[in-house]
Amino acid sequence: MTGVPVFRGYDQAALDREYDNRNKIPGFDLDAYVADCGRRSAAFRARVPHVADVAYGPGPSDRLDVFPAPGPGARPVVIFFHGGFWRAGRKADFSYVAGGLVAAGITAVIVGYPLIPTVTMDALVAGCRRAVAWVWRKIARLGGDPARIHVTGHSAGGHLAVMMLATDWPAVEAGMPADAIQGAVAFSGLYDLEPLRLAAINRTLGLDESAVRRNSPVLLAPRYRGPLVLAVGAEEGPEFLRQNASLAAAWSGHGPSIRIHELAGEDHFSIRGRLDQPDDPTSRLLRSTVTAR
Repeated sequence: MTGVPVFRGYDQAALDREYDNRNKIPGFDLDAYVADCGRRSAAFRARVPHVADVAYGPGPSDRLDVFPAPGPGARPVVIFFHGGFWRAGRKADFSYVAGGLVAAGITAVIVGYPLIPTVTMDALVAGCRRAVAWVWRKIARLGGDPARIHVTGHSAGGHLAVMMLATDWPAVEAGMPADAIQGAVAFSGLYDLEPLRLAAINRTLGLDESAVRRNSPVLLAPRYRGPLVLAVGAEEGPEFLRQNASLAAAWSGHGPSIRIHELAGEDHFSIRGRLDQPDDPTSRLLRSTVTAR
């Protein structure tokens, strides 16, 4: 570090690099990666029955896609929140994630949400809570079991999944049980938003200190008592490793049963790139949490 420290010994340039995932990987082409995920998602939608663009809220981006698992009886459900630093991404490019789930008899719900700066972080999180409430209220009509709802997500989506675990569900939806979520897996999540407030990315995010306090899981009390798997790629860099460890330390002993997985050889994008492959370790990790109880 050669400049003035702005966060935990990082100067401005070093902090900005820690959260610049695109440029941390030599030769990585993010546009090609996103395009490939989009093609795989379109191919998956073309061959698998699903219900698309279901409105869970009043806004034009408050939409989700449901991929019902075949088989008798009500199926367990996984809700997926996509990444993109809360300012990019679209659910259509993440349908492929449902592949490894549906093949295992698990109904998958891929959530779309309005992006910053068209909404604030508070409004974005509130919208995702409405999506979970919709699933609890409606998923039985599509063969899902509202008593077996799980959440997962990658990067910003990992943050959103964990924010669902700090939610007072009866206050969101009358009659909704406090333990509406039964399991959670967060990949490469962001649980301490203070470094993002101080980094260059905040020119888009617009976080202030109060928004950081309201939306940093490390500063919130969990309202959840189930299993929580925190997965991160070993190649993601020290800040993403710290994010994982910080949440585990903050929530340990306060409800969730936490397991940390540091996946060797995985970077920020490879860790979620093969979730459609049933035999991949990341896909198995997600499924094992759903089938553990």
